[in-house]
Amino acid sequence: MPDVMIRVPAEVRDQLAAVAEARGTSLRALIEEIAAQTPTPEQIKARADRTRALLAERFGHYVTDEESAEMRRKMRAATAAHRAALAEVESPPPCATSFPSGGDPAPPRNAVGPGT
Repeated sequence: MPDVMIRVPAEVRDQLAAVAEARGTSLRALIEEIAAQTPTPEQIKARADRTRALLAERFGHYVTDEESAEMRRKMRAATAAHRAALAEVESPPPCATSFPSGGDPAPPRNAVGPGT
């Protein structure tokens, strides 16, 4: 298969390169892995069709287009909520704790250690 050039912003390239290095692989191998794990719209449709056939054959349940659309909506909402929660965890708000003297906090009254 011939090589092609894909243009991305330098920040994207740097991020992908850091991920590849952390995984002990090349940037090329990382992009091949991402492409292999990301289904095309045709593959997604084929998977949905197989799932519908399986549900009908084994369980006698025929999924309607409306049910399918509703499930997609719910899955997108759940994914968005999950990503939002992850973003909050990854960037918590700055700590607003202040200490009376402006320096380090005093040790707890029941601290055990040198000089206590």
